[in-house]
Order: sequence, then structure tokens, then C-alpha cells
Amino acid sequence: MLTIALNKTAGKDPLYEQLYQHIKNSITKGEISAHTKLPSKRALAAQLGISIITVANSYGQLQAEGYIYSKPRSGFYVSPLDSLINTASNISNIHNNPEKPASTSRRLASSAYISPMHPKGFSLDLSSNSASQYFPFQTWSRLLRQALSQHQPELLQRSPAAGLLSLRQTICQHLKSFRGMEVNPEQVIIGAGTEYLYDLLIKLLGRNLNYCVEDPGYKKLLYIYEDAGAYCSALPIDEQGISLQELNNGHYNVLHISPSHHFPTGIVTPVARRYELLAWAEHSQSYIIEDDYDTEFRLTGKPISSLFSMDKSSRVIYLNTFSQSLTPTIRISYMILPLLLLEKFNHQLSYLSCSVSNFEQYTLAQFISQGYFERHINRTRNSYKKLRQQLLRALTRHPQHSLIQILPQASGLYFLLRIHTTASDDKLEKTFASKGIRIQSLRHYFVNTALAPDHTFVMNYSSITQEDIPLLVNFLFDSIGY
Repeated sequence: MLTIALNKTAGKDPLYEQLYQHIKNSITKGEISAHTKLPSKRALAAQLGISIITVANSYGQLQAEGYIYSKPRSGFYVSPLDSLINTASNISNIHNNPEKPASTSRRLASSAYISPMHPKGFSLDLSSNSASQYFPFQTWSRLLRQALSQHQPELLQRSPAAGLLSLRQTICQHLKSFRGMEVNPEQVIIGAGTEYLYDLLIKLLGRNLNYCVEDPGYKKLLYIYEDAGAYCSALPIDEQGISLQELNNGHYNVLHISPSHHFPTGIVTPVARRYELLAWAEHSQSYIIEDDYDTEFRLTGKPISSLFSMDKSSRVIYLNTFSQSLTPTIRISYMILPLLLLEKFNHQLSYLSCSVSNFEQYTLAQFISQGYFERHINRTRNSYKKLRQQLLRALTRHPQHSLIQILPQASGLYFLLRIHTTASDDKLEKTFASKGIRIQSLRHYFVNTALAPDHTFVMNYSSITQEDIPLLVNFLFDSIGY
């Protein structure tokens, strides 16, 4: 029986989070051995004097992160992590001098980049996501006026290369409360969009390295690295994220991944694979860029723990943006450098000025510190959760619903729709376009398109409204039967 003391005092962490943290810590410390059966939800709830729903939420989060697994009609068991944790924390440092493989995108130059811009003529655009329709104009304009009033001298001064300290401090406070991350403000680097930060990282890490990204994934990354003069390859993923076999078969120095929410499949990299990736990075003296894409819009459970928080060897660079959660036109992103790289950044790149204006930095700092950002995320997440449920309900209750399949991954502001048809993806896309719907198949996100599944489409739904759903669903099914 688990021995757990929960603090039920008002104001403390929620009970489900306390229970989750206790079991997680017991597993990572080796206090509960691999394949040990955990108490049933009902038994543990009775033992601790809490609700079954509380236990279910804790078990659900642990399972989502890969700390436990379930057996049908048997219960929950501890995942085998002991050897992986020991390997990741004790492995010796070995420096490799890799050969440079040929660039993936140059070998597959026919796979063109698909622009995310909304073209004219489409009444329903399902090709990209942003939360712009919920942007809090009133609050933002008031805080901007406040910044103009309270920080007039500072607004006209040159911003440090890393950005204003007040914004970096509020980002650290946000990450601690939202992601459980302990970060020093000195480690935070502010930049005008992630593309600017990628360029900084290439300057910092070096162009004469071998970079790799996920396939499928955000193909623009590959072009950014190559245009900067770096070598970049796209590695296939499996059901747990980036393929470790492919990673070990090559000689790579920098791995760019989204372990907490892979785009576009929605895969969450489980904790066992995460420890394997950390061991790989330490063993090969490589770096992992953790792109925390769309994590604010995880619609079930708490956010997945970051890879950065698990890193004990200063090999993980954390990267996130406010463009997704606020609006793409606010080009404010940030990265968190491990201490070894921070020293190098201060030595080599401190001559730069921050690319975000002081006006926006002060405004965003107030927006976060006064609680508006958290309220905005909660309100937006709830709205999108309802929108998603209504769209899925309309799709699955349509008379022709047997022609489609909703794939089960938890995918934030999008989901994958598989269509049962003999028509080609190109023909389906053209038919959708003729009815005013812009939607892209999963094939567009693959560098190696031979690996792409047929008839699977990425449904980005954040730009539609509840009123659009009946029209969208009818158009979709009409197009399938066209």
C-alpha cells in the first residue's frame, strides 16, 4: 500500500497534483520498482479519503507522461524506468567528431514549403492555428498606456541582448507556476519570434554542426537551418516520438524536437524515451532544442513536464513563444539556455540589442505579472475545448460518419481526420478548395512523403466559430462523396 500524506489545507496545491507528484517522485527515486501494481483507483481513494476522480486524474497524468501503464481489466503498473534514469544521470562524457551527412531537404528538394498565410477566396481556413480571435485588446491597450506613463525614461534606452529583466523575471514566475520549472532570469533570452531565436542558436552553437528535426514536422525549421548554412536532416518518428534508432545511426550534434506535444501527430514522448534522449545528448555531447509548441492548449490534464526540467547535464535548450497563445503579430518568443551555453552567449553575443521593443516587453511583463495572461489562457482553453467538442460531435453524428475516423491523439488546437476513400489526397484538397475550405493532408508535413499515411488530414479549428460548424461539416462530407 502506498504511504502518502496529502495536505488538504485550502490554498495548497490541488490534491490530484500532490498525489501525482508523490507517485512520480517515488518512481523516479526507485522507491517503487518497475512493473509494481498500483492500488486501484477505488482502493487508493478510500485509503486517502479523497474522491475516485482525484485519483483518476493523477493516474491519467502519470500514464500520459509514461510513468505508469495500464493493463485491461487488471489495473495500473509502474513503467520500467530505473535503468534509464541511472543511465541518464551517470553516463560518462564522450566527445564525438562526426562526419556530416548529406542534407535531407537538398536530397528531397521537390518537397516544397507550404506557406501558412491565409489565401484569399477561402471562407473556412483549417490550414493553420492561432488564438487571435480572443486577443484582449482592451486590457492590452490599457497596459500599454500604463507602460508609456510609468517607464518613459526606460522605454528610450537600449535593451540588453537578453531582453528586459522585468519580463524575464515574470516569464520565470509563469514557468514555475504553469510548468513547475525552476529557472534563473539570467538564463532567459527574449527575441522577436522563434525564427530570430533559431538564428541566435545557430550563431551560438555553430553552423559547422549536424542538426536534425522531426519528420513529419514543421518543415520550415529545416529550411531555416539550411539557409543559415547549417547541415540539417529530417529523422522519422515512431509512436513515442523521434526514432532513437535513427538518431543513433547518424552523427548529430543538435536535435530539435517537441516532446510534450509533437506537431502534427499530437504524440507525447513518454518519460522512458525522454531519459534515453537525455542519455544520448550527454553521451554524444550534443544539444536538444525542446520546442514547447502549443503546450498552453493541452485540453486534458496538466501540462506535461518539460524535458528541460529533467536535464541534469545542461544539454537541453527550452524554447517557447507568445505568438501562439496571444497572436502571431506579437513577435515575442523566448528561450532558456543551460548554464554552460549562457556563459558562451554572454561572451559572444552580448553586443546585440534585443529585437523586441521596450514598449512591448514592459506591456507583456505587466500582462503576465497581473494575472491577465493566465486568465486569458484559461478562458481561451475553455472556449476551444467547447468548440472542439461541438465539432467532433457534429462530425461523428453526421449520417455519413462511417466515412471518417477521428484519430485519438490529444492534439491541442487541431486533430487528425482520416477519410475512407479511394480518391487521392490532391483530388480531395482540390474538391475542398472548390467549396471554400482550405485544409491540408498530413503528407504536406513530411519531408519523406513516402512515409506519409494516405487520406489523413490536419484539422486546425481555431479560426472557425460555432456558427461555422454546420456549414463546414456539410461541405466536408459533400466533398468526400464528390
